[in-house]
Amino acid sequence: MAAKGPPAERAVIVQLDFGEGDLAEQIDEVRLLTLSAGATICAVVLGRRSSPEAATFAGKGKIDEVAAEVAAHQADLVIFNHELSAGQQRNLERVLQCRVIDRTSLILDIFAQRAKSAEGKLQVELAQLEHLATRLVRGWTHLERQKGGIGLRGPGETQLETDRRLLGMRVRVLRGRLARLERQRGVQRKARRSGDLLNVSLVGYTNAGKSTLFNSLTHADVYAADQLFATLDTTTRKLWLPEAGHIVVSDTVGFIRHLPHTLVAAFHATLEATAEADLLLHVVDSASPARDEQVADVNQVLAEIGAAEVPQLMVLNKLDLTGLAPSVERDDYGRISRVRVSAARGDGLSLLREALAEFALAKATGRRVPSRAAAAEDEDVLLDADGSS
Repeated sequence: MAAKGPPAERAVIVQLDFGEGDLAEQIDEVRLLTLSAGATICAVVLGRRSSPEAATFAGKGKIDEVAAEVAAHQADLVIFNHELSAGQQRNLERVLQCRVIDRTSLILDIFAQRAKSAEGKLQVELAQLEHLATRLVRGWTHLERQKGGIGLRGPGETQLETDRRLLGMRVRVLRGRLARLERQRGVQRKARRSGDLLNVSLVGYTNAGKSTLFNSLTHADVYAADQLFATLDTTTRKLWLPEAGHIVVSDTVGFIRHLPHTLVAAFHATLEATAEADLLLHVVDSASPARDEQVADVNQVLAEIGAAEVPQLMVLNKLDLTGLAPSVERDDYGRISRVRVSAARGDGLSLLREALAEFALAKATGRRVPSRAAAAEDEDVLLDADGSS
C-alpha cells in the first residue's frame, strides 16, 4: 500500500475590493492558485476598502472576521491575494496566530513545486531568496543550520545580520550558476538562429492552453493540466510544414497579473528566448470573461522583458467552449491577425499551420513581418465569444 502524503493545508483566502472592477475574476484566480498550490479552501473572506490599512492591510473588523474563520475551520494559513509588506505579514501572524502569506509567496510556492529542470530549480530558489531577503523579520535559523552556524558569526553580529549575510552568499552563488547556464543557452540559441528557420515562441496567460497547443502541433509530451503554471521549463521542438519546411517552436512559462518582479528577473534567461523569437503565438483563452484583461497583462510582461516589438499572431483557443467555428482573420492589409482553434480537440490546427507557413515563407523571402503594435492599430479589443466586437 502506497504511503499517504501529508494532509492538504487548510487555507482561508482574503480578497479586498479596492474598486478595480474585476473582483469576480480575482477571486476565481486566487482560488485556482490556492488549489494549484495543493491547499484546501476553507473560506473566502471579502471586504471593501478605499486603501490598505498601514499596519494590517485590512481593518480591525475584517481581521476579526478572518480570525473567526481560522478558528472555525482550524485553518493552517491565511492567504491574502495582495502584496503584503514584511511588517503587515508579521502583525497579521501575531493577531491571527497562524501563518500568513501574500500573493507573491503563493506564486513562488507553486513555481517551487513545478520546477523540474536544474535551471528551473535554480531560478525559483533565487526568486524565493530575493523575496525572503525583503522580509527578514525574525530568526530564519534554517539558513544557519544549512551552513553550520559555529564559526560563521562575526563579533557582535545578530541573528538577523547573520541570516542576511548567508542569504547574500547563496544569492551570489545562484546568480553565478544561472549566468553560466544563460551563456550556454545563448550559444544554443545562436546556433539555432544561424539558419533561416522561423523561431516561434508560445506565450499567453497561465492556463490558456499553451502546452496543449504545443503538444498538438509538435506531437511532444509536455506536461499539460488544468492548473496554473503547469509549465515552467522552456521546451523546444521542430515542426515540419509542407509548404515551408521546418520551423522551431518553443513552449514557455505562462504569465499572470502582478507577476512578481523577482520571478521575472530570475527567469530572465528563460524569457530571453521569447524576446529573441521571430514570432509570438499569443494563446488566449477565448472562453474566459477576463480575456481582454489577460491579453493586456501578457503584453505588459512582454514589454518588461523586451519583447513588445516581436510580431504576434493571436491564437483564440478553447473554441470547444464557445461554440464558434475555426477561422482565420486578416486585417485590412491582408495580414493574418488571429486564428481560432481548439487545441484540445484539434479543430483549426490546419489553419494555424497554414498561418505559420505564411510567416515562415515571409521570413525566407525577406518580407517584413508586422510587429504587435502595427498589427493592433486597427483592433483594440478581442471579439466577444459570440463574434461581436
